[in-house]
Amino acid sequence: MLNHEDNQLLTSTLPQTGMGDYFRRFWQPVLLSCELPDADGPPKKVKILGEDLLAFRDTDGFVGLVDHVCSHRGASLYYGRNEENGIRCVFHGLKFDRHGKCIDIPIAAPGTCREKLNLKSYPTHEAGGYIWAYMGPREETPEFPAMEFTAVPANHVYVSKKWQDCNWAQCLEGAIDTAHFSFLHMVIAKDEEEALSKLQHAAIGAQSAQNARIRWVKDDPTPKFEVLETDVGLTIGGARKADGDDLYWRIAQFLHPNHALVPSAFPGENYHGQTFVPVDDHSCWIYTYTWNPDRPLTDEEIARCKIGHTVHAQVDDNYVPLRTKGNDYLIDRAAQKSHSFTGIEGVSEQDAAIQDSQGPIADRTREHLFPTDVGVARFRRHMLQAVRALKETQQAPKAAAPAGSYKMRSGGWVAHKDKKLHEVMVERFGHQQGIVA
Repeated sequence: MLNHEDNQLLTSTLPQTGMGDYFRRFWQPVLLSCELPDADGPPKKVKILGEDLLAFRDTDGFVGLVDHVCSHRGASLYYGRNEENGIRCVFHGLKFDRHGKCIDIPIAAPGTCREKLNLKSYPTHEAGGYIWAYMGPREETPEFPAMEFTAVPANHVYVSKKWQDCNWAQCLEGAIDTAHFSFLHMVIAKDEEEALSKLQHAAIGAQSAQNARIRWVKDDPTPKFEVLETDVGLTIGGARKADGDDLYWRIAQFLHPNHALVPSAFPGENYHGQTFVPVDDHSCWIYTYTWNPDRPLTDEEIARCKIGHTVHAQVDDNYVPLRTKGNDYLIDRAAQKSHSFTGIEGVSEQDAAIQDSQGPIADRTREHLFPTDVGVARFRRHMLQAVRALKETQQAPKAAAPAGSYKMRSGGWVAHKDKKLHEVMVERFGHQQGIVA
């Protein structure tokens, strides 16, 4: 458990908070690229880390992310004209470029100082189907993190996003808690073949490497965990009894400050990940991605993602899931008795139901943790130490610097029971941290 002060430090990312300052030292996804499809097209409202901003794609195709109100009299630039490499306020015609610089004041005399009218702005970068922003000190802007899904060919990756009505930290904790699959996502089935069929929307059910991993997860609900520190976060390995003298390892990756890679893929299978971006302290956007480094995703795989597969959810035109707290996630109590533990369709939706049920901000002072929660406990300690170090030193976080160390993989493996996690990592990935050569 955490005390009240630590829980508040972990969860609050608003301006002038410790975690808020820490998040601002890293690149964050703020939109899907497809949300700003056209140069000089309509702008898009963005709220991130408690800040209301406006994004627009200028005439040259670059994306600006600026304060959402005009510096003249506070009118909303959302209603502005996106024209000739700038957004023009429709109230009195002031115009701002993608860097927030005021480039025209038609109501003022020539030579009027424009500098004091400049808007707050943040640098952006497009990669992997997302528009990213850096919101920290400009002079300390880190290199863009080289996550593998951002570098593979476009047809090798599928990206989406979904809204969630709770704090970012409990969502991320759910992602790195690999023990819960024995219950939350498990199905009620008579045999392995039936279970595999029912788990078709879960990464564990999308198998090209054939083995008994579903049975292993179902039969051993108390995996033994090892946690290793990496250059950019934590490797969290949970080992369950397999057949004979082997263990089935499910290895998740946490990457600073808010990325999690799913512990499911064997070689040749699709990889999955999520990035949990706070809107405010009570809600977040979850950016979700599926990629295959070796081949294009098939039409069937993309179709499954669109209707809710693995980390992806079925969403409406505003990226709000169709199954939410407001409709009890369309829980089917009959299905809960005969089909699944939850009666809720979709792995992503099952996660959301439990995470939302913990409240807008989970009260970690009331918890009683078990050995299977060691990954979650280490994540909390790791993040709190990092935030306090930033506050004390005001130096850029070490985890923001090694961009190449973000190019890593998570996944599954079967190994002899005597092997430790660092040995399994080398055997599975060829690198102790899972970094791609």
